[in-house]
Amino acid sequence: MEELLSKVGYSGFFGIVWGTLLVRYLLFAGTAFLIVWVFLSKRLSHKLIQGKTPERERILHEVKYSLLTFFVFALSGVYTAWAQANGYNLIYDKVSDYGTAYLIFSIFALILLHDTYFYWTHRLMHNQLLFKHVHLVHHKSTNPSPWASFSFHPLEAVIESGIIPLAAMILPLHQGAIIVFFIYMTSFNVLGHLSYELFPSWFLRSKFTNWHNTTTHHNMHHKYFNCNYSLYFNVWDKIMGTNHEQYRNTFEEVASRVPEKRENRSLEKVDSADTAAA
Repeated sequence: MEELLSKVGYSGFFGIVWGTLLVRYLLFAGTAFLIVWVFLSKRLSHKLIQGKTPERERILHEVKYSLLTFFVFALSGVYTAWAQANGYNLIYDKVSDYGTAYLIFSIFALILLHDTYFYWTHRLMHNQLLFKHVHLVHHKSTNPSPWASFSFHPLEAVIESGIIPLAAMILPLHQGAIIVFFIYMTSFNVLGHLSYELFPSWFLRSKFTNWHNTTTHHNMHHKYFNCNYSLYFNVWDKIMGTNHEQYRNTFEEVASRVPEKRENRSLEKVDSADTAAA
């Protein structure tokens, strides 16, 4: 890290981080949008949770604020690099310093830590004194698209970007562990805002999977606001009783939907044509 900073400087490093964040956004949100919202939209129309997609203006709002968010995230990245270079955090470069077993452990620990951090900061931002000035930008998307994944007010972006600087002060983190964490975080963040439910209908009935959230879970948060605050795991919502009372029923209804059979559509067209002719 010190070598890179000496070559490009902090301003150059800021540009690298911001560009990397933009590429990550385009890769993850863009791929999900193209595959699900464009190429498979008709085939998956029965899986659209709210039965409709948001307006074009709302999607542009999401993209605009996401680009602004990346400036805040890039500043956080610069601070984290500076703290590492000056010995103010526990980020390390060599896997051998702590070993492979610890590297794997640290990835899971960081994800669990972030899940807790997200739940409680998220609930805090729903306080009536903070919501309007901090979290409302994100909730403009009552029916979100994948582009809403990082659509934050700058103040919320500061809160969201705090996880790595804070975690790195208490937990030794290899840069590879941070990268794996970012991949998982971004993937599920995009999935949570997908608005199409792709999880199987049995997902919440199995004890092996019901601890993990679904797309419906976060979509209902955007629709109803005062429920379903957790990110990855449905643990804090269960402990604190903040799951929407109809979450499981809504998920199973959406996940159990089947596409309309082509034969039925064809018959409907024939009936319509006969009616028109009569």
